[in-house]
Amino acid sequence: MSGPPPSSGYAFPGFSNLRNDIYPAISAAQTPSLKQPGKVVLVTGASRGIGRAIAIQYAHAGVAAIILVARSAGALEEVKKEIQGIDSGIKVSVKPVDVTSVEGVRGIKEEVGKEEGRLDVLVNNAGAGGDWVPLAETKPDEWWWDFEVSVKAPYLFLQAFLPLLASTAEKYGGKADVINMSSIGAHIFLPGASAYQTCKLALLRLSEFVNVEYGNKGIVCVGMHPGGVLTELAKGKVELEGKLNDTPELAGGFAVWLTAEKRDWLAGRYVAATWDVEKLESMKEEIVSGDKLVVRMVV
Repeated sequence: MSGPPPSSGYAFPGFSNLRNDIYPAISAAQTPSLKQPGKVVLVTGASRGIGRAIAIQYAHAGVAAIILVARSAGALEEVKKEIQGIDSGIKVSVKPVDVTSVEGVRGIKEEVGKEEGRLDVLVNNAGAGGDWVPLAETKPDEWWWDFEVSVKAPYLFLQAFLPLLASTAEKYGGKADVINMSSIGAHIFLPGASAYQTCKLALLRLSEFVNVEYGNKGIVCVGMHPGGVLTELAKGKVELEGKLNDTPELAGGFAVWLTAEKRDWLAGRYVAATWDVEKLESMKEEIVSGDKLVVRMVV
């Protein structure tokens, strides 16, 4: 079986241990041990696609509150209805905001602090996707917009919410989680994708900084590849035709699995939703002792 190069990590657990849809080990609707009552979860880019699927899977996990962040209030209200249809006891807050706005993110921080007083899970999922063209043909503002959404926005949410995440970890069980939505694209090269793939690589290094600076405060941060999902941002990109066959529910379930217990052995590392979690668990010692799944220069 062929696929991306080994350095991409695509088949890290072996080709026979790759998944493309949600399965019992990561489905809170099927596996009680994934339930996470009492937790407060914030998801950016929650109005559709992967972000919506992540929010829905946390609803199945029975969390206390889900904060939905995106630009479109109308689309967020639809996700809110879906969540309440799964569990009417979950408090759902809709926060329409530009995730690249310093003032907007600060406003959400103030509201969450007053309304919830805690934050257990931050999912930086919002993304952008401009046209894929060679560097000389790019438009500077459009090229840089990928960085605004995929690097600046996660930074703003981290800068705003890390103190609340740390205090939550201290008060409630010794852990809090950050999932930064990266991509296998951080490890490969597709002509024309210079903005997208470079900012996804930068996000992995940002995740490592969270671990270095806040790991001792109980925060576990990972950079996560959601799988090859045919999102609105991916549509029309001929380079990806036939390669996007994973469901958004796979990413949602994997996120819930990541935060169901303290998986600090994955802190600061890259993970892929396509990797079977039982196989991944069996590789724990290999990952830690070999310092694997991190971005390093080979010399």
